[in-house]
Amino acid sequence: MARNTICLWYDKDAEEAARFYASVFPDSAVQAVHRAPGDYPSGRDGDVLVVHFTVAGVACIGLNGGPVFKHSEAFSFQIATEDQEETDRYWNAIVGHGGEESECGWCRDKWGISWQITPRVLTDALAVGGAEAKRAFEAMMTMKKIDVATIEKARRG
Repeated sequence: MARNTICLWYDKDAEEAARFYASVFPDSAVQAVHRAPGDYPSGRDGDVLVVHFTVAGVACIGLNGGPVFKHSEAFSFQIATEDQEETDRYWNAIVGHGGEESECGWCRDKWGISWQITPRVLTDALAVGGAEAKRAFEAMMTMKKIDVATIEKARRG
C-alpha cells in the first residue's frame, strides 16, 4: 500500500467505480477488495467495505461509507491528454457511463467524482502566459469538452 493514498467515499459502489476507472484509464487497476468483517452503519457483514485501486498511477482507496458524504468539484482528477481522440475517449467514457458534462473541460462521473479532461495543448498555452494564454483561456471558457483545434487556433491568434 502506498504511503499517501487518496480515500474516496462512496455510498455503496466503490468496487464498481474502481473497475470502471481501471477499464478506462491506462496505468489503472484494482489491487484488492476487502469485505466488512461484521455489520456497520451503512452495510452488513460480507459487503464490500474498502477497495484499493489506482487511477492513472495514483493510489486510491474507495470506502463504501454510505450516503452521508457527497463529492464536490473541490476535488477532481485531472487527466492530461495528448490529442482530441484521447480527450474524446475519456470524456465520452465518463459522460456516456451515467456521468454529466460541466464547463471548461470538467465532467462528473455517475458516482459524483469530478474529472478534468485536459489536453496538453491547453496547459501548454496557459504556461506560456501573455496574449497566447489569454486567447486560449478565453476559448476554453466557452467550452464544455475541450476542442483541441479551437485551442490551437486561439494560440495562433
